[in-house]
Amino acid sequence: AGLPSPFIATRYHSLEVVDVPPALIDNAHAETPGADHPSVMGFRHESLPIHSVQFHPESIATEHGHALLANFARLCGLEPVLPAKQSA
Repeated sequence: AGLPSPFIATRYHSLEVVDVPPALIDNAHAETPGADHPSVMGFRHESLPIHSVQFHPESIATEHGHALLANFARLCGLEPVLPAKQSA
């Protein structure tokens, strides 16, 4: 919530999710120049409290990473300890 779309995210590996099972909802993807399909970069379960990203929100190269981690903390019922700000 509250994150712009799109934003730059950093992935440090060549593995990728292309398709997700029906119970998982693709809610973030990356367009890669030269690729014939977008890579799944985030998904959530349709009814369970399961959320995942396939990039590094903690990386200095990922825009809005601190805000994304703060959102994850709130999903867990926690209040983030550090301010959700980052130089971008």
